[in-house]
Amino acid sequence: MTYKKGDRIALVHTTDPHTELKPGDEGTVQRFDASLCMLSVRWDSGSTLSMLLDDGDEVTAV
Repeated sequence: MTYKKGDRIALVHTTDPHTELKPGDEGTVQRFDASLCMLSVRWDSGSTLSMLLDDGDEVTAV
C-alpha cells in the first residue's frame, strides 16, 4: 500500500517492545519511504515512532 502525507492510520501491531503505543492508536502520516517501507507517523498520543512495514509493524487506514 502507498501512503501520503496527511493520511490517517491506526496501529494494528508493532514489534517495538519499548513503545507505549497500543493497537487502535491513531496517527497522521508525515512521510512514506517506499524504498525502506518506512512510515513516519505523528501519533495522536504525541509519539513520533516510525513504522517499519517490512519488519513486522502493521497499520490500517482509518
